[in-house]
Amino acid sequence: MLRLTWVQPEDLIGHELRQARLDGRDASAVAARWRAAGGSEAPPRAGASVRPAAPALRRLAEGLLDELALLPDPSAEAEPTDLGRIRALCPDWPAPRPGAGVSPARLEAAWLGRAVGCLLGKPVEKLPLTGIRLLGRAAGNWPPTGYFTALGVPGELLAAYPWNRRSAPTSLAENIDGMPEDDDLNYPLLGLLILQRHGRAFTTADVARVWLDELPPGRTFTAERVALRNLLSGVEPPHTARHRNPFREWIGALIRADVHGWTRPGDPGAAAEQAHRDATLTHTSAGVHAAMFAAAVIATAAGGMHDVHACLRTGLAVVPPGSRLARAVRHAVRLATAHDDFDRVVDELHAVHSPAHHWVHAVPNTALMAAALTHADGDFTGSVSRAVSGGWDTDSNGATVGGVAGLLAGSPAALPEHWTAPLKNRLATSVGDFDGTGFDALAHLTHREATRPCPSPT
Repeated sequence: MLRLTWVQPEDLIGHELRQARLDGRDASAVAARWRAAGGSEAPPRAGASVRPAAPALRRLAEGLLDELALLPDPSAEAEPTDLGRIRALCPDWPAPRPGAGVSPARLEAAWLGRAVGCLLGKPVEKLPLTGIRLLGRAAGNWPPTGYFTALGVPGELLAAYPWNRRSAPTSLAENIDGMPEDDDLNYPLLGLLILQRHGRAFTTADVARVWLDELPPGRTFTAERVALRNLLSGVEPPHTARHRNPFREWIGALIRADVHGWTRPGDPGAAAEQAHRDATLTHTSAGVHAAMFAAAVIATAAGGMHDVHACLRTGLAVVPPGSRLARAVRHAVRLATAHDDFDRVVDELHAVHSPAHHWVHAVPNTALMAAALTHADGDFTGSVSRAVSGGWDTDSNGATVGGVAGLLAGSPAALPEHWTAPLKNRLATSVGDFDGTGFDALAHLTHREATRPCPSPT
């Protein structure tokens, strides 16, 4: 029996109750009714074989999800999703840098960096931090300075901490043969299609149209899968982001932000606004803030800023300063500045964030990315190594950090060959006509969009 995860109402309740706690919404009465009916707050593990819920329990879950959506949200003032309200809370909104531009070579380094970081994180995605560290140390690769390998790792350790079953056949060092398909690379390709078809003045509805045309539902997860379901059910953006979507503050919008920064070099404010129009199809508040932060960081680096610390400060300028995301990033940067041992930084971040957040939530993962870039001072290998060694959403964190560090490096030749050679300038994907495309070709297509005239959105 095929039972789709991430969309069944009985699976979403536990995630929504957790999100309610983060918001400060009092969901205790709803939680008690759910437990009394025999419902579980522990969602099934993705890919697990689970029997369908009884019809009455499923109907109850649907009703409770709608009740939870109506609870007063005390975080709304400091955590707005509306762009006008976000800008009103950001007194230092960045201005464009006149004359800034980005070369195809820098964009190729960014695409390559994104692929490298993603590939490094793929085999250890979903593993606990302890397992990632033990596997790396057993192979003599800690902190990781190359791709993970099973060679030389004791069998009992591999049994205790098995590699990601979908990724290991294509992402361990001994298995890599080009860049395998991953949603962290699919979404930049979709972003490129959006820009090609609708220009940089695209709307959220345009994003939805491209997704319906080009995004296989089976390649989506969490907030993106729920939003697609909502679209097919007749729900219009931006309600697609909130309707029975407990994943709306997770990392999905952030992993779509790179292309918006690449195509707005030197204009982080415009990049953040572009990312906002993309993100609000699927995400709200912290999920949107994370995408805007990443887009602004990337646009600043794409425009020629070589100081990673200045890039991160600019990213914070487009996020409400009192928001959870801004506070988490500032804390992570302070930790990374204070400690020489990055494992200690990671331990402190996990102590703060892991009790409250799912491992795919945008807040802890964005904080980890900022810490990795800060601690490595933007160095390529140091940045992707630290991002992945910190656990949580390893492939997504490695991808975003790798893209930033690739821009800072400046050209493909500046990236270590042991990272880039296994990619063979070949990307696998189910998006559009991009399967097998080279990163050099993608860089030229991206450069074309970065230099197109851009009318104001209507």
